[in-house]
Amino acid sequence: MTAKSLLTALLPLVSDLSRDLPERERYRRLLEAMRALLPCDAAALLRLDGEWLVPLAVDGLSTDTLGRRFKVSEHPRFEAILSSSEPTRFASDSELPDPYDGLVEGLHQHLEVHDCMGCPLFVDEQPWGLLTLDALDPEQFQQVELDALQAFASLAAATVNVAERIERLALRAKDEHERAEVYRQASGQQHKELIGQSKAHKRLLEEIQLVGSSDLTVLITGETGVGKELVAQAIHQASSRAQQPLISLNCAALPDTLVESELFGHVRGAFTGAVGERRGKFELANGGTLFLDEVGELSLTVQAKLLRVLQSGQLQRLGSDQEHRVDVRLIAATNRDLAEEVRAGRYRADFYHRLSVYPLWVPPLRERGRDVLLLSGYFLEQNRSRMGLGSLRLSAEAQAALLAYDWPGNVRELEHLIGRSALKALGQHRQRPKILTLDAHDLDLRPVEPAPGQQAALPPAATSLPSGDLRQALDDYQRQLIQASLERNEHNWASTARELGLDRANLSRLAKRLGLR
Repeated sequence: MTAKSLLTALLPLVSDLSRDLPERERYRRLLEAMRALLPCDAAALLRLDGEWLVPLAVDGLSTDTLGRRFKVSEHPRFEAILSSSEPTRFASDSELPDPYDGLVEGLHQHLEVHDCMGCPLFVDEQPWGLLTLDALDPEQFQQVELDALQAFASLAAATVNVAERIERLALRAKDEHERAEVYRQASGQQHKELIGQSKAHKRLLEEIQLVGSSDLTVLITGETGVGKELVAQAIHQASSRAQQPLISLNCAALPDTLVESELFGHVRGAFTGAVGERRGKFELANGGTLFLDEVGELSLTVQAKLLRVLQSGQLQRLGSDQEHRVDVRLIAATNRDLAEEVRAGRYRADFYHRLSVYPLWVPPLRERGRDVLLLSGYFLEQNRSRMGLGSLRLSAEAQAALLAYDWPGNVRELEHLIGRSALKALGQHRQRPKILTLDAHDLDLRPVEPAPGQQAALPPAATSLPSGDLRQALDDYQRQLIQASLERNEHNWASTARELGLDRANLSRLAKRLGLR
């Protein structure tokens, strides 16, 4: 490689350093320049986040790679690259497993013999991440090109440094706290993230940052399985209370008497079994945030007592006359329509208005487009690690099926689907495969399941295979199942929801979208 060609490849990046570009576009242009400098079949930029590598940009790899999180200790090639201060080129016949095995676009075989090299990136003399290049031609990279990669890595480090500085300045200008992570689990387990790139998801992130910087009470609404608890954690992490505790309580998991004890605490002898004093969730969350999940399940009695605490900041433990003052930010979540519950007399209007100071709606998975593939990549990597596989991936047909499905159970349904499908697919192999590919039939996506022991009566047209658009076919199938169930249940929507195994609110939304309501 000549000095002229090196300069030609690097000049656009130098020019980009002074431009105001979105982070994603900056990183895309970085990989584009690298592939112009060092032609290859796949390239990736990954950021080091504790013991994990997070892909920020990929070129030549499947879309779901962006949703994966690679644990460094499980990938010896990544470990080798990070342990060196200079570029690393692996022997074309290296026996070290390749983390991208099965993920290179257009390649359906194993990455047995290929050329692979990578380079660590340092920002302020600290390891920041790495660049990787893979080529199917085992002679693609020559030893002399390591110097060119080193020169490129220096400029790449400057690029990511600029991107991070721009982000920090933007956050400071908005008086927001620096976002190291969206979630922090006190248990020390892998940090969960809000993964997605769709417009609906980005709007949600913007609202989280906006309301996070305030102390307003937030009511998070959305269908079952969209991740309302994770949104609550993100709001807490974006707040000035981020270093204080986030205490959670599922209001649907306990009877009324225990809910009061859990919320407000109790003194010895307050009720049978109260053998000592106990602080409630409000006192435990003092100075921090209290998250009440399934808040729509609270009784009117508990609502009244909660309202007093929210208004005055004072509470009494069960069985005690002593007042305790608390400073707690409240975040609540529900999949119910609380406004409708108020109209029906099942919910206090004053408590509802106190909760919904800032209503925040979490979009369902079906409205997030290709985010389903990024989330699939995240869950695929989790299961790959758990099952001890070299690679776990989706076929093109499986990806199409995921994009076409309606997702009544949202992200939680997707998580369970990937885990279940991977286990079943592995069970079909007598020997553990190096690459396990999930096909559409492995996913076994069924739009709506009838209750056990009940066979859905379908119209004659449903017995023949539909043709044409997959999403339209799924919609038609769901419409037929719901209509048949409604007729069996004399158009009782609650009974129909139970038969179909759906939450009533989710069934109502699905029926409305399908034109049945």
